[in-house]
Amino acid sequence: MILKAPSIKLMAMFMLIMLPSMTGYMAWEARAVEVTVLEIDGAPEGVVFITDPHVQASNIDHVQEMIGEINRLNPTLVLIGGDFATGHETDFASQSVWRSLDAPAYAVLGNHDYRVGIDGPTGIERTLTARTSAVVTTAGYDVSGLNDGSADLAFADALTDTLEENGVHLLRNDYARVTAGGEEMIIVGLDDSWAGMTDPPDVPATDAFTVYLIHEPSCRADWDADLILAGHTHGGQFLLPVVAQLNDFGIVELAGLFAPDGKTPTYISRGICSASFAGVDLRFNCRPEIVLINPTEEQLRTLDGSVNTIHVTRPA
Repeated sequence: MILKAPSIKLMAMFMLIMLPSMTGYMAWEARAVEVTVLEIDGAPEGVVFITDPHVQASNIDHVQEMIGEINRLNPTLVLIGGDFATGHETDFASQSVWRSLDAPAYAVLGNHDYRVGIDGPTGIERTLTARTSAVVTTAGYDVSGLNDGSADLAFADALTDTLEENGVHLLRNDYARVTAGGEEMIIVGLDDSWAGMTDPPDVPATDAFTVYLIHEPSCRADWDADLILAGHTHGGQFLLPVVAQLNDFGIVELAGLFAPDGKTPTYISRGICSASFAGVDLRFNCRPEIVLINPTEEQLRTLDGSVNTIHVTRPA
């Protein structure tokens, strides 16, 4: 018996039937947050890292839920990896949501916070320019080639002022010495690389646990630190199996831990929100995440074991 291939009309009908179901699932997944635990010797306890909130009217209820979940964990410190904005705002009223965070918060800006590379064509252009012009060595670090005048500095400055008013401390090529979980910690915050604004500060030699925050992971260097935290990628957002495998092998870097031998380990978070379609956040095989570093016993009880745990080895 010879089997005929399904007709184009039949395939089209099948797609029309499946599309609403798939869209509904992807909208659900975009709100189904996971907690990833990083266990790192010497790191302070109970530090939370989130990134890419892209706060807007269509997702502010989700952001509020994420803040509620973070507060439920009672963290010692919250780190935020940039892209607070979408780049299309006319005001920053929605950023008042950060007032409800109970813990001290330190953050960096991302490319959307400078209105740079915020759509498909300009995003591709920024990616290619970063690969060809950025120098990401520790000694000669230089991303000034991306500072072509397209960044909206006034937008970024106004956003910074708003975030500071709402309790989020911005580090723009600066560092802060803080205490978290009874341990000293150095947070080095780097301004956005796609905007060409990254200029790593001189950080004094220290035995304190040191973490670098940078938005775009591809623009990081092998800084003298214990951990680098980044975002920007949304984990790929639609993580098809073949792309997931490429990520697992380190061929592409979209999400998770990347720790080549002898180099500073980098964790790229999937973020808590994502690029929206017609005002709806969608994800596939790539849930939003809250990252929790060295959870306390109380936090583990709160999570009730529903976490993905990753062990991070500090560089020698």
